[in-house]
Amino acid sequence: MNSFLKTPIEFLKGVGPQRAELLQQELGVFTFNDLLHYFPFRYVDRTKVHLISELSPDMPYVQLKGKLANLKVQGVGGQQRLTAKFKDSSGSIDLIWFRGVKWLQTALKSDQTYVLFGKPTVFNRKMNIAHPELESPESQLGLPQFQPVYPNTEKLRNRKIDSKIYRKWFVHLFENPGFQMGEYLPPDILQRQQLISRELAFKWIHNPASQKEMNAALQRLKFDEFFVLQLSILRLKTTRNALPGLVFGKVGEFFNAFYESQLSFELTGAQKRVIKEIRNDLGSGQQMNRLLQGDVGSGKSIVAILSLLIAIDNGYQAALMAPTEILANQHYEGFKDKLEAIGVKAALLTGSTKTAERKVIFEGLESGEIHLLIGTHALIEDKVQFKNQGMVVIDEQHRFGVAQRAKLWSKSDKSPHVLVMTATPIPRTLAMTVYGDLDVSKIDEMPGGRKPIITAHRSENHRLRVRGFIKEQVDAGRQVYIVFPLIEESETLDYKNLQEGFDHLVDYFKRPEYQVDMLHGRMKPEEKDAVMARFKDRISHIIVSTTVIEVGINVPNATVMVIESAEKFGLAQLHQLRGRVGRGSEQSYCILMTGNKLTKVARKRLAAMVETTDGFEIAEYDLKLRGPGDIEGTRQSGLLDLKLASITKDQDLLERARAEAFLVLQNDKNFEQPQHQRLKAHMKLSKGFVDWSRVS
Repeated sequence: MNSFLKTPIEFLKGVGPQRAELLQQELGVFTFNDLLHYFPFRYVDRTKVHLISELSPDMPYVQLKGKLANLKVQGVGGQQRLTAKFKDSSGSIDLIWFRGVKWLQTALKSDQTYVLFGKPTVFNRKMNIAHPELESPESQLGLPQFQPVYPNTEKLRNRKIDSKIYRKWFVHLFENPGFQMGEYLPPDILQRQQLISRELAFKWIHNPASQKEMNAALQRLKFDEFFVLQLSILRLKTTRNALPGLVFGKVGEFFNAFYESQLSFELTGAQKRVIKEIRNDLGSGQQMNRLLQGDVGSGKSIVAILSLLIAIDNGYQAALMAPTEILANQHYEGFKDKLEAIGVKAALLTGSTKTAERKVIFEGLESGEIHLLIGTHALIEDKVQFKNQGMVVIDEQHRFGVAQRAKLWSKSDKSPHVLVMTATPIPRTLAMTVYGDLDVSKIDEMPGGRKPIITAHRSENHRLRVRGFIKEQVDAGRQVYIVFPLIEESETLDYKNLQEGFDHLVDYFKRPEYQVDMLHGRMKPEEKDAVMARFKDRISHIIVSTTVIEVGINVPNATVMVIESAEKFGLAQLHQLRGRVGRGSEQSYCILMTGNKLTKVARKRLAAMVETTDGFEIAEYDLKLRGPGDIEGTRQSGLLDLKLASITKDQDLLERARAEAFLVLQNDKNFEQPQHQRLKAHMKLSKGFVDWSRVS
């Protein structure tokens, strides 16, 4: 970056020390370069003026011209709002402001002509515009017809820093003789992708003369974001592929004995294919770093155990880390007897493991007596030391922090093979971006004999019918989960209360032949185990629970999942919860209970759950709603660090950027060629970075 772009923002004409301090506090803008990367979130075409009679709630931001009337301040204290009517020759529309009321009350004048910009919406069956921007017609003279609009904060607005001010600052910046944006993309990429220069892109994104210029700027800057991201990911993959790995050259007696004597079912074709992919990795001489993704109930756990047995067959120890004690216990209890039967010693380590048991486990690990350690995040404690760790499986990997996973991965002098598993299916575009440096295996086939889960959305009006249905299922010998979002009543959130729900159900199912138990995260481990044992043994018929049952619960006789306040859960979580039923041969059901009033987005999300049980389709929709997370750091929710590009809306551009990044690394992986020197500097590859992505 040249010195001009590093100039503190206070030295830009029109800014000064006071405004600079505000920009730093409110927007994180410290330099000219920071300001250049503060992008508009929309553009206004000043050539189009709508009539109020033409408006509809599905229209984007519109421009109107008319007069203000009936300006009123309503409410008291912090609940004040300003309302007004806006009129033109075709009719009128209500306006409302909830912020900046005092300033607007003095700034706006009734019966004066204004140009208005805002988004039409409907409230109480009437059209209105919330927080419109109002300017005098005279202030529009001499301004460009295609104007960028910038996101802002109330504090900046109160200091009269708005989109008009930003546009002036960019004019000053671009007119400065020192302004220049260095080009780092090689000419052949610019030509193949038909991209404008980087400097022109920044000028046109902030000051376009037309829609065409704005589109060209967006195309270039989005490509840049994807290209840098994909180059980082692919370079990591190239580096990782060069890492030597432990060679597991044989599939020995443990694997074969387990496969032949302990499997009570035939593996699906998808499971066999994935095991073959893992076997090839383990014998390749390179460190395996593979993502295993598959829908809930697809049989990832058995693939994991068989893979770990290959490590043990070759004289190494293995570890399996799960996010909850329930899931860790289930893995352990589900496989302990089968493993002991073939001579493999497994141990369980969780936060609840007693001190005396821990000592025995630690000694067994260091001596090599323990072949397989199963547990929770307790596995990453410093006292946990293996004699010769060879492989790590991390289940439900998204539930662990990246730094936690790194600590487990680094417990060996040699690079152990790593298999990470997720039951949250990942869309292809997201896998390409977030997990693009891993090898990906997918179990896309469910075990035979299972029926698709029937999902229904029911409101409070249908509660008695739902309870009648639960009674029918219990009478038929089936079992039921009922999940609530909270343990204790909240004063601010209208969630169903777990205790209240439990009491109502106990009251409804009064007879002794109906046993209702409660399960939540604050119970002691032994209490949770006792509740689950009663349910598995069919002593209890209904479990009223929090999301502690989201992963790891496997009771084939449970055929009904009722999720209370379903609109409060994320799509991925709803899908995970639904996956707790449908594990036997009987028809299973998932009932999504909500209040009668729902937002449009909530209805769409619930409709997606009703329409499909395909986790990959659910994941695609969830991705559009929530964003994919951050692969470069330890942040794991929210959007990737993409300011303009969208991995859901710009898939074609993402694939083009990935293809170009692949070509660069294929021809010049160390950026030694002259045409890649600026690219190397831009990527800052020569300085290195903390490689969290290595841990998946």
